[in-house]
Amino acid sequence: MRYHNITKDDMLNGCGLRVVLWVSGCGHKCVGCQNPITWNPDDGLIFDDNAQNEIFYELQKDYIDGVTLSGGDPLFPDNRKAVGKFIREVKSKYPFKTIWLYTGYLWENINTIDFIPFIDVIVDGKFIEKFKDNSLHWKGSSNQRVIDVKKSLKKAEVVLFGIS
Repeated sequence: MRYHNITKDDMLNGCGLRVVLWVSGCGHKCVGCQNPITWNPDDGLIFDDNAQNEIFYELQKDYIDGVTLSGGDPLFPDNRKAVGKFIREVKSKYPFKTIWLYTGYLWENINTIDFIPFIDVIVDGKFIEKFKDNSLHWKGSSNQRVIDVKKSLKKAEVVLFGIS
């Protein structure tokens, strides 16, 4: 897996103060995407132990609520194995930190991926420019959903984050 950036002390990509991993690779190619530079899976830096340790160092801080994976698309097929391994390691090492993941895929098509239960919140759906709304919380277009993964898996239906 490759990545473009690691953002520290981020307040825009999930609840609380977060570290964000911007992965390379996306096949959706949404019109109006804010990160088209991340589409090519061969661009960026190799996600190695140094990059992972940089994120782990940030997650050790009490004031960091968790990690967010964005991109690109962390669920781009070429990323899934490495993303799954990383997510499992984060949950094992930092069980009280939250994991958020942004993807253009719909929940209905990804909820059976083996590492999904380790994620706390998924923002799903392609960015659609005609539904763009800068006032939306944690998403770019109104068709996207901010999904509470644990509750959705338990109820076997989509449960939006922050809504019981």
